[in-house]
Amino acid sequence: MIKERVKMDVIGLEIPLISGNEDYTLAELISTYPLEDKDVIVIAETVVSKIEKNVILKNEITPSNEARNLSKKLGKEPEVVQVILDESNEIVKLGPNFIITETKHGFVCANSGVDESNTSKGIKPLPKNPDKSAEEIRMGIKKITGKKVGVIINDSMGRPFRKGSCGIAIGVSGVCGLWDRKGEKDLFGRELKTTEVGIADELAATASAVMGQSNEGIPLVIIRNAPVPFTNGTGKELIRKKEEDVFR
Repeated sequence: MIKERVKMDVIGLEIPLISGNEDYTLAELISTYPLEDKDVIVIAETVVSKIEKNVILKNEITPSNEARNLSKKLGKEPEVVQVILDESNEIVKLGPNFIITETKHGFVCANSGVDESNTSKGIKPLPKNPDKSAEEIRMGIKKITGKKVGVIINDSMGRPFRKGSCGIAIGVSGVCGLWDRKGEKDLFGRELKTTEVGIADELAATASAVMGQSNEGIPLVIIRNAPVPFTNGTGKELIRKKEEDVFR
């Protein structure tokens, strides 16, 4: 007999288009929705970067010789390549029309997470400190509503050896990021020895399925009744240390 065990609600929300000139914060905007304790609020990084005014105008960029040379190989504008370089610690690999970099945050991804999508003008890097941004939003919501929620800032990135982009958590606050389940028992009583779950990435990907990747206009998702510990996680704890990277 099949028994229902878990029911999780995923609610996609449309919000006003963010321009960067708002007279309200994301916490104030999100708090207009009837939130509940232990909601997980997933926010697209584009919204966070724009409201934090982290958008760079092309006419403010002076490309270096390196950026100009790379732009010819990649078929990208030199201004865009310059921002990609500025946002990176190192170039990991050159692709046919992209650069795999390690960002200043420590993420290994295409083009340092830099893109021009969903902005009317300019180039949009990732938020400067996604964990701090998530924390500020969470604490703002708590101050306004009294609700204890988790906040995840997500982005869509490609994955090694897999086609297609997938949502991942780049900023986390108030909810577990990396769930260490070592020492727990499986269904047959065997002790788990190595199990760590990237639970914030799983929630970020869940939200991304609702957000979409085109013109859906759903940059905010509420996940309700998520089976996740509400601990003080971070996005940084999901980054594999370089010395543990057997491929790089």
